[in-house]
Amino acid sequence: MLKTTNSLLPGILVLGLLLSLPSFASAGLPSFQELVDATEENGTLTPEAGTYAGPVYIDYSITIDGSAGVTIDSQGKGSVIYLESDGVTLKNLKLINSGSSYNDLDSGVQVRGNFNVIKDCIILNCLFGIDLQQCEYCIVRRNKINSKDKDLGQRGDSVRLWYSFHNKVQDNECFDTRDMVVWYSSDNEITGNTGRNSRYSLHFMYSKYNLVENNSYFNNAVGIFLMYSDGIVVRNNTIAHAAGPTGIGIGFKETSELTIADNTVIYCASGLYIDVSPYQPDTINHFENNIIAYNGIGIRFLNDWTGNWFMDNQFIDNLTQIFVGGGMTANRNVWEGNYWSDYTGFDLDQDGIGDTPHEIYAYADRIWRDSPYCQFFKGSPLLETLDFLERLVPFSEPDLLIRDKAPQMRKEETRTILEKESESILDLLSSGNDG
Repeated sequence: MLKTTNSLLPGILVLGLLLSLPSFASAGLPSFQELVDATEENGTLTPEAGTYAGPVYIDYSITIDGSAGVTIDSQGKGSVIYLESDGVTLKNLKLINSGSSYNDLDSGVQVRGNFNVIKDCIILNCLFGIDLQQCEYCIVRRNKINSKDKDLGQRGDSVRLWYSFHNKVQDNECFDTRDMVVWYSSDNEITGNTGRNSRYSLHFMYSKYNLVENNSYFNNAVGIFLMYSDGIVVRNNTIAHAAGPTGIGIGFKETSELTIADNTVIYCASGLYIDVSPYQPDTINHFENNIIAYNGIGIRFLNDWTGNWFMDNQFIDNLTQIFVGGGMTANRNVWEGNYWSDYTGFDLDQDGIGDTPHEIYAYADRIWRDSPYCQFFKGSPLLETLDFLERLVPFSEPDLLIRDKAPQMRKEETRTILEKESESILDLLSSGNDG
């Protein structure tokens, strides 16, 4: 019999799980549920190696250790594990073949409780990876997660936090999923994760005061996107190769009081994408010591806005350093002490600061700015020739986009940092084993 003490699942789901067990037995897989039911509360279950039938329903505190080589196969029905308790630890399990229902959030693990730990698990061919709803103080650590073999927008999310607080999502490897999402959730830590071949590596909505640190995201449509989410710290992450038509390294929409520091954003269509941010009156978004390099556009401002402070960043060899929509300016923000690879001034007093301000004007890029389809030809000989002629003999008064009054001269270690970042990404791509 299933334990139902303190159960949060509807009775119909429990009945459905019971009815499903005979079908698994007939398929020749031993029931994992029977092993769980035979384990005392607060006990440890260490099954023998083998493949067992799911789904599995857990409604009391237990530790399950699959280090002997344990696979739980849901055989296309529901979630592999339904976790409806506090204080459960799942580790070293291989969870495969969830159902395909988006409405039911068919997952590797559905978590509906607090102080739970899911670590060192492999979750493959599950629509959603780990789904946490109204959970607090849970740990999701060192798991390897992928979704169903579907088109990008039809996959499920790797890790999903919904109305969940004070959780830690650490050192997970997520690939071929849709997004990692943090919605209506605060005070969580998203650290040390790797995400690739997905849509949004990390997507926030209406989620305040979260920490995003030491993650590596590459070959995704978007690296990190913050929407309506204030007070977030994004620090020491690497985002690379968000290179599709709408590829974005880090995007911001109506977000305030941000700290964006020590990140490396390289080889993206747009390094940073800023839309009406900061949104709250009298707030500031701080961008400090980031490397924005080799992108199509370094920073894309969707509109003329203010309240962003850019200090001690490095803008290196972006095809277009700054773009502002609608023929506007980004000069109402603070620009100070940044390094610009296209700065042509001198440092005669050798203090590391350019003797003259660095100014960026909009010349021929008005063509592709006013006619978006022309953006396809940005960097082509034709537009570069027009840009050169505009600078040589302007046909009209160019727009001043930004003015950095104290530009840095080149830091010698920057090239080494970028080379190491590129090498590490290539190593991850070449050595990744998705099995």
